[in-house]
Amino acid sequence: MKVQFWGAAQTVTGSMHLIHHNGKRILLDCGLYQGRRKEAFKRNRELPFDGSSIDAVVLSHAHIDHSGNLPSLYRSGFRGPIYATSASRDLAAFMLMDSAKIQVNDIKYVNKKRKRKKQKPFEPLYGSEEAAATLREFRTIEYGHPFTIFEGVSCQFHFAGHMLGASTVEINLDSETEPNAKPTRLVFSGDIGRSEMPILRDPQIVEGADYIIMEATYGNREHAKNSKDGDARAMLKKIIQETWDDRGKLIIPAFSVGRTQEIVYRLNQLAEGNQLPPIKVFVDSPLAVNATDVFRGHPECYDDAMVNAVLYEDDGDPLHFEGLRYIRKVEESKALNTSKEPCVIISASGMCEGGRVLHHLKNNIEKPTTRILFAGYQAPHTLGRILMDGSLDRVKIYGEEYQVNAQVSHLQGSSGHADQKNLLEWARETTEKGDVKKIALVHCELDSATVFQDLLHKNKLGPAIIPAKGDEMVMS
Repeated sequence: MKVQFWGAAQTVTGSMHLIHHNGKRILLDCGLYQGRRKEAFKRNRELPFDGSSIDAVVLSHAHIDHSGNLPSLYRSGFRGPIYATSASRDLAAFMLMDSAKIQVNDIKYVNKKRKRKKQKPFEPLYGSEEAAATLREFRTIEYGHPFTIFEGVSCQFHFAGHMLGASTVEINLDSETEPNAKPTRLVFSGDIGRSEMPILRDPQIVEGADYIIMEATYGNREHAKNSKDGDARAMLKKIIQETWDDRGKLIIPAFSVGRTQEIVYRLNQLAEGNQLPPIKVFVDSPLAVNATDVFRGHPECYDDAMVNAVLYEDDGDPLHFEGLRYIRKVEESKALNTSKEPCVIISASGMCEGGRVLHHLKNNIEKPTTRILFAGYQAPHTLGRILMDGSLDRVKIYGEEYQVNAQVSHLQGSSGHADQKNLLEWARETTEKGDVKKIALVHCELDSATVFQDLLHKNKLGPAIIPAKGDEMVMS
């Protein structure tokens, strides 16, 4: 009985952990690795196992760094069940198809240049056929409903916050040698959300863990002390007013699922209070448009404030307001780049590694009246991280260099991940009524993991390890 760590080990992306139990192999998540293009392409294409060797997948949530390589797994021979909440499955239906489209289109764009240079063309990681086939393997289970994966392996999803449908996964594993022994309880945190964040219910605690796989994205720091929802709204109000006054454009690279809806929710609150200038706001992402519809269909995930907004706002829709427009068509997206009017463009991808946001950056990044506002974590070596850090005066977009004249800032209070204080609290409550033998810290960079490991040890919350890719955690 053991877990192998194949992704999000000493890095934040590409979540993938493999449980070996009683001859069965159960994969927790199968996400896309994001980072340097060449390395990411290689890691995502070359899975560390044959897909046919995996018996089942349990998906914590639909973010692409947790779900995005499921079609590659299918292409490699996987034909087992993929367990997820209904909200996660509904989101994955759009996200995986969108990911397939991006894979194909981005490779097509790159191959045009490779053809001119007489270089061998690349093949996309996967296409729509693999994505659609993968979706047929999903099995939906609601929060709080125990289910059996195989004989001797039971599971349950608990609210994790973070994003719609996100789960902390409780897995109970019967002993392989002692039939009457107490099951070993493994808790996989998934991505832990922050308390009192907009739209979603707060994270739940799973008690009695024997082993924990725990994310520690922000294990080395706390979010800004005043970075509550109101402060995020205040910053949005300020930067939008400045954009309006300069007659410029505000580009917000945002994940289509979760972050986009949070930003729209906050803008709706400002609009409801007549605190925005008469500026047009565009959500330019077909995936975000589809995901917003999914949000509307899953009130079981809402917190009380979101429920009340649905019930009592005049239009009954906290994800829409006057001046907001959701864009699907490519022609409408292109028109934003030739428009001279000031506007706000919320577009994906959140780390600027693909999608329509790259075209908006390409056309506007050299203008001093352009503002770029990052609203989420930026993985190392991504274009988003380079821009947010200000490490380069010139950046490459689709192979061409552009001078960075735009004003770049970061939206405080917008992270969907728990910070160090919240993580420590989660670990304390999760270990309180159990006898935790080991905590594996994942979904974090090494410096963050090292700081948080030391913090756990100081607080006597169980031995913590920081697994590297391929490392194992043996469970008894």
